[in-house]
Amino acid sequence: MHDAPPSPLATEAEPLSHGLKQRHLTMLGLGGVIGAGLFVGSGAGIALAGPGIVISYLLAGALAMLVMRMLGEMSSAMPASGAFSVHAERALGRWAGFTAGWLYWFLLVVVLAVEATGAATIAGGWVPGIPQWAWVLIFMVVFTVANLAAVKNFGEFEFWFAALKVGAIVLFLVLGTLAIFGLLPDTQPVGLANLTGEGGFLPNGWEGVVAGVLAVVFAFGGLEVVTIAAAESDDPARAVGRAVRSAVWRILLFYVGSMLVIVTVLPWTAMEPGRSPYVAVLDAIGVPGAGQIMNIVVFVALLSALNANLYGSSRMVFSLAERGEAPTGLLKVSGGGVPRRAVLASVAFGFVSVLLNLKWPDTVFLYMLNAVGAVLLFVWGLIAVSELRLRRRIEREAPEKLTLRMWGFPWLTWVALAGIAAVIVLMLGDEGARPQVLWSAAATAVVLLVAWLRELREMRASRT
Repeated sequence: MHDAPPSPLATEAEPLSHGLKQRHLTMLGLGGVIGAGLFVGSGAGIALAGPGIVISYLLAGALAMLVMRMLGEMSSAMPASGAFSVHAERALGRWAGFTAGWLYWFLLVVVLAVEATGAATIAGGWVPGIPQWAWVLIFMVVFTVANLAAVKNFGEFEFWFAALKVGAIVLFLVLGTLAIFGLLPDTQPVGLANLTGEGGFLPNGWEGVVAGVLAVVFAFGGLEVVTIAAAESDDPARAVGRAVRSAVWRILLFYVGSMLVIVTVLPWTAMEPGRSPYVAVLDAIGVPGAGQIMNIVVFVALLSALNANLYGSSRMVFSLAERGEAPTGLLKVSGGGVPRRAVLASVAFGFVSVLLNLKWPDTVFLYMLNAVGAVLLFVWGLIAVSELRLRRRIEREAPEKLTLRMWGFPWLTWVALAGIAAVIVLMLGDEGARPQVLWSAAATAVVLLVAWLRELREMRASRT
């Protein structure tokens, strides 16, 4: 299973289009992780950690930043549509590229079902006469057409979706800050009472902070797509470096800044389960129609994630086909440089996931969702190990390609690996999260077994 990895210099020109502009990638990097997990799901983290959720987001965000810096380093030196799957293959062998690629593809097409169903639920509230399945079908058709037409269509959709999300976050931060200092009409300065009252800054101690990390760390997933998309820009090496640099700090600011505003404006005990803490703050400072405004933002965030997942999954399975790890029929590229069969294959499986979610949300689909619950952490671990291996080789063979370098190499890479391992161990110790780790480990074991059987068969074929 450990083929000699090819030289990191052995890069080939991608047959895909190069229609993505720098503004597309920059906004994709900024908006890729700003989704429903932040706008709605952050309430669960606040309930666990109280004001300490700020520390939880700092820790989870720092881990995500380290992973993205490593991925940015490798992708700027060796841009490829398969991104970390290609890097894992070059660093560790075909088994690693096969495993990372198929696990990530499976993750995207399963999570796609959650996003499509969530968007359909919101749309159904606005137009109740249309059934949920019809909304799902509309969304899938629209974004399939957008992804089949040209990559610039995907870029434009994501640019404007991300612009709306980023604009919403910035406006929230501005309004929240003004409210904290009593600069809005009919408001008084809040001070630090909500940070120090109701049990103090850490009402549930450091255990609450740790539980908060487990609740929010997966909200940072999605940044990886920008390194996949960079391969379809005019200057991939430069584009991915700029996108990663601009994204990681601003995203941490958006996440941590938002949480700081929320727990400063309102007591953490005032958060209601299932209600967006953003809506609670906007209602408290007197913004009319806050609930509907946030519904629109969450709706756009879900459609944005759906679009990005369709794109990312199609490019990942196309890259796998390029390397002989997926059916070669998926290599068909349109005249505009779009891997249409790869898009359709991803859409087909994604639609099956949606149907399973609509029909059996608490049985079949729940098992699938658990099977990808910790996959992101496994992929992040492979990224870190790949960077440890490839960095030394690139330094020896082509140091000029290291235009974006990992901070504090190799120490911070090891810190990131330790952090990933710690999150997995903590999930195993958490009754609610344990099934995700176990099911994801089982899914990973199946993929590894397939990779091993494939290589065993090829070894036997080469001897005859």
